[in-house]
Amino acid sequence: MSSAYKTNRKILLGQDNNALVLLFAINTLMFVIINFIRVVYFLSEIPEMYFYRQVLDWLSLPAAPDVLITRPWTIITYMVSHGSIWQLISSMLWLWCFGYILQDLAGNNKLIPLYIYGGVAGALAFLLLNNTVPVLAGQVSTLPPMLGAGAAVMAVAIATTTLSPNYRIFPLINGGIPLWVIALIFVAIDFATMGGAYTGLGIAHLAGGLTGFMYTWQLRKGRDWGLWMNRFANWLDDLFNPEKKHRSSGSGKKQFYRSNGDPYHKKPNLTQQRLDEILDKINQQGYQFLSDEEKEFLKKASKEEF
Repeated sequence: MSSAYKTNRKILLGQDNNALVLLFAINTLMFVIINFIRVVYFLSEIPEMYFYRQVLDWLSLPAAPDVLITRPWTIITYMVSHGSIWQLISSMLWLWCFGYILQDLAGNNKLIPLYIYGGVAGALAFLLLNNTVPVLAGQVSTLPPMLGAGAAVMAVAIATTTLSPNYRIFPLINGGIPLWVIALIFVAIDFATMGGAYTGLGIAHLAGGLTGFMYTWQLRKGRDWGLWMNRFANWLDDLFNPEKKHRSSGSGKKQFYRSNGDPYHKKPNLTQQRLDEILDKINQQGYQFLSDEEKEFLKKASKEEF
């Protein structure tokens, strides 16, 4: 979808199934826990090097495969852990920027699978490069581990931009800034702030970005790579909350609304109930799954007050 589109919906902190808020909370909570332990080490007058060895290294992704085998969980924990407050703030600001738009366009159930795919792809690229390039492979045991949500956020940024490059933000600035411009700024800042960091970090972020592009490309073809994750999450939720079962809507099937009138007849009157139904559909499936009639309804609704 290349058209500039923006709804008036607001993502609230208490909204159900808000993946963006959940990711934000997980990253922030991990940072608080890590730094609480750091303070304990400091007050106990334990040298900081032991904090890195005994705590942070067990959350970071190691470059050496033999170390990774003993810490397989780091493929996931590294992407929700941050070593400094500035790294956390930077990652969360960009995640909120692109994640908010992604949920606005594609619903709430795409963000977490995309985040995980991007992080895992970055981890695999990081490991592959550091263990195949001779210059790096010879010193892989001494290379620093990878930590932070950089690759995962890059996947979200590129996926969102690919989905709607002309989506405009800050409309008061000359009609709005296209999303692709914001994405270019993000990529430039991301690689510039790496400074003299070794190549593995840059390749990890590139892999995350490529994953985001592929995710959106497959989504446009009707293949949702995150569907199995959402089904698994629903199964777990049903397991612990049997009174609130998830109903399967059937992937790839069109959704129909019950109506007593001609389904092809456009009604001139705009109702709050109809608007809520369309916004719920966007929230669950994404804007691209709306019919032409529903898109036209949104355009009319945006010009009227309810």
